[in-house]
Amino acid sequence: MRRAAAARALSGISGAEIYLLTEDGRHWFVRKAAADAGGNARLRRQALKQAAFAREAELQLPLLSQVLASNDAHIDRAFEMVTRRGRCKVALFGLAFKPGTDDLRESPLVTLAERLIGKGYELAIHDPHVETSRLMGANRDFIDREIPHVEQMLVADAAAALAGAGTIVVGHADRRAIDAIAAEHGGRAIVDLQGVKDLEALDGADYEGVCW
Repeated sequence: MRRAAAARALSGISGAEIYLLTEDGRHWFVRKAAADAGGNARLRRQALKQAAFAREAELQLPLLSQVLASNDAHIDRAFEMVTRRGRCKVALFGLAFKPGTDDLRESPLVTLAERLIGKGYELAIHDPHVETSRLMGANRDFIDREIPHVEQMLVADAAAALAGAGTIVVGHADRRAIDAIAAEHGGRAIVDLQGVKDLEALDGADYEGVCW
């Protein structure tokens, strides 16, 4: 009964309302899964469980059922946006699954980076919260499996990431990194997965957002 009630509580909510819901327990995963181009393993498990609740209650929740497929499509779209601009060095801002953490597990940015590396792209990755020497346990095992020698691609500052890069990918960037990109873009391609208005407004940049 509780599962059916939870599913029914979501069935009358609009897409816009789902996006704006606060992180209050049962709604938290829906907001995050809809707002982010991906998510960590816990979010994926939660999305699958809630879809199962809906099936038990005989409810159709098309938005929820397509969350994971939509996340995968976002990654595919970002990969296409980068590769369409030719084979050049890529500056990737952000690697963890969300800003302010070093949790890399199931991060869509790790997936994107792995695919680009597999196609022969050189990457410089800037994420100030990711230090390989501090990664432990399942988090370390995950990144060692997905991107061996990732420490060779991580750079400590935004300027180092931008040096020699032909395409700039913004997964999540702090204010300092955004300012560096704005100052040094030099007309280069910017693939924006974060939705940074300051970058969209840049004169002369080859700007493209993944959903806007």
